[in-house]
Amino acid sequence: MASSPDVGHGLSLYDAARQIGVPFTQENRPTDKDILVHGMNFHYLEWGDSANPKILMLHGNSQQSHSWDFISLSLSDRYNVIALDQRGHGDSDWAAAGDYSLEAQVGDLDGFVKALGLDQFVLMGHSMGGRNSYVWASSNSWLLRGLVIVDTGPETQRGGRNRIKTFRELPDELDSFEEFSQRIQEYTGRTQEQVEGALKYSIRQRQDGKWTWKYDKAMRDPSRQETGWEPEQLWASWSRIDCPTLVLRGDRSDLFDEETMQKMQESIGDCETVTIARAGHLVQGDNPADFLTAVEAWFNKRLVQ
Repeated sequence: MASSPDVGHGLSLYDAARQIGVPFTQENRPTDKDILVHGMNFHYLEWGDSANPKILMLHGNSQQSHSWDFISLSLSDRYNVIALDQRGHGDSDWAAAGDYSLEAQVGDLDGFVKALGLDQFVLMGHSMGGRNSYVWASSNSWLLRGLVIVDTGPETQRGGRNRIKTFRELPDELDSFEEFSQRIQEYTGRTQEQVEGALKYSIRQRQDGKWTWKYDKAMRDPSRQETGWEPEQLWASWSRIDCPTLVLRGDRSDLFDEETMQKMQESIGDCETVTIARAGHLVQGDNPADFLTAVEAWFNKRLVQ
């Protein structure tokens, strides 16, 4: 089933992309797909020709596969892009026992890769998805043509963590779509048109008429630990990566600092870093045009034969 980027509120994906300078050659649409992994249903979007080189994209916490739409649209004329809804997010199943541990998420990724038979692909992850990506890659680098990590690392900054935590703990049942739109506009600084085009994939209307987030409320529990892993364990995973790797951060990010990014570059053998101007933690949404410029330059240098 083709997924329409045009329904609902706000600009169409294509008009939004044109408005902020995202390059694309075809008005491609993704196909919605589902697959069973370890007894759970996982939803994903597939863009482009399945015969093309593959890119698997993992979103951040509280987001979903459509958070990559600008990037997927631009790349889908040359790549087969697969954007996964991770457990508890989007249209994938919620964890019955509330298990959103790092081990569970990395296990999902491993099962998904095996179920689709992915090999020699690019793995790209933002924030939580980036952490899941590099931990998985630490044991599976041989399956990857390349790894792209966006605004996360083994150490993150308290200021950014607290800001995100405070946002997640705001009231999560609002009376209207417009109230959620206003909240996101204030949080991101984006226009109403830009926000509403993407927001329709992140919230849902309940039977009682209220609107709420489209991810498991268990992840908004203030007592919940983010990973259960210490930085030393994450650094140990990072040090085992053995494939071409690109790390990107937003120049305004309060979660991922330049010092950590440089340490990541120095810790493994084939790693490049880029700081994206005019971007906070949500790099690929804040400045997708420059994000794409950096990613495609690295693709052309490191991956194109």
